[in-house]
Amino acid sequence: MPALQIYDRRERALVAAGDAVLTAAAALARRLRRRAAPVEPARILVLRLERIGDLLMILPALGDLRAAAPGAQIDLVVGSWNEEIARAIPGVDRVQTLDPAWLARGAAGATLPALLRTAAGWRGRHYDLALNFEPDVRSNLMLAVSGARWTVGYRSGGGGAVLDQALEYQPSEHTTDNARRLVAAVCPLRGRPSSAVILDVPRTSSLEADRILAAARKPLVAMHLSGGRPVKQWDPDRFACVARTLAEERGATIVLTGATGDRLLIDRVRQALPQNHVIDGSTASGLLTVAAILERCDVMITGDTGPMHLAAAVGTPIVAVFGPSDPRRYAPRGPRDRVIRVDLPCAPCNRIRLPPARCTGRVPDCLALVQPDRVLSAAFAILDECRGDVRHVPA
Repeated sequence: MPALQIYDRRERALVAAGDAVLTAAAALARRLRRRAAPVEPARILVLRLERIGDLLMILPALGDLRAAAPGAQIDLVVGSWNEEIARAIPGVDRVQTLDPAWLARGAAGATLPALLRTAAGWRGRHYDLALNFEPDVRSNLMLAVSGARWTVGYRSGGGGAVLDQALEYQPSEHTTDNARRLVAAVCPLRGRPSSAVILDVPRTSSLEADRILAAARKPLVAMHLSGGRPVKQWDPDRFACVARTLAEERGATIVLTGATGDRLLIDRVRQALPQNHVIDGSTASGLLTVAAILERCDVMITGDTGPMHLAAAVGTPIVAVFGPSDPRRYAPRGPRDRVIRVDLPCAPCNRIRLPPARCTGRVPDCLALVQPDRVLSAAFAILDECRGDVRHVPA
């Protein structure tokens, strides 16, 4: 049995024990029934329950799925935090929200038994095909009870035995490439690979973005200050240094994005900038308005965050500061995107949820050693390259 890709030792041992039981049970079940992959699935179920960036990185795979099954109904199940974005993905017919307790981040999420009961209720939809883009034993179990004629996912997080088709998740490859490989394994493309999937931002969000940016002067530089987790947080004072230099040397308008919980960070950086060169984009009413704001910006400067992937999904060039996250798996890959990081023997460790003890309560070395001048150089280069581009700005 291939090794599980779970870095917490106790969790890995627990999943391995459960996998042994599931493997025996699945082997017995297969003797009692015959199953075959559908040639032309008419109803397809897709699970992507994790955070914003995780959903956005599978957009090309969803494009492949739609191209391979142009007449199928595609139902996408996401966490409630991603519902707005999911409804803006071209080619998705139906969106359902489901918040697992292990992903709800402080909110009251559903337990595994409750999730399995919900998944059992999907039997009435008679899915021909179900795909799970999460390498996780719990969501694999949900697929197994969904009643789908054929189930596909990864075995790397456990539960591969309960699926009809289980692939290895390749940790050295980008999340997008792993997702596209999953689709290709069951729905080979009939022609050329799909073009980039761009979010369908509604007009109401675009109009709100125009109002927020009404006083902006070009160039527009978006900044997302929060790293989402302490281990991914670049020093706010370095963000401020970069922003101040761009305002002074290029006359840039700095657009600060963020959520309610980022208010202290936003205020700290905003107070360090010339007030006629900064706009508070955190007033946006939703993620699609943030997407519309980013679409109007010439460059975005950020850490490895969900909004980074949101900028990628609307085609905005990105300067991304990476520390413990592995850019091979998560980096933006646009033609003008730049990833700024330092080479250390321990980085990238990719230990985001359970960081090493020496990186807890402090800025880890892999971020502390990233200097503002490198980020500035990358931003200047993108602004120079984009000088001839026409990006939408408010009239």
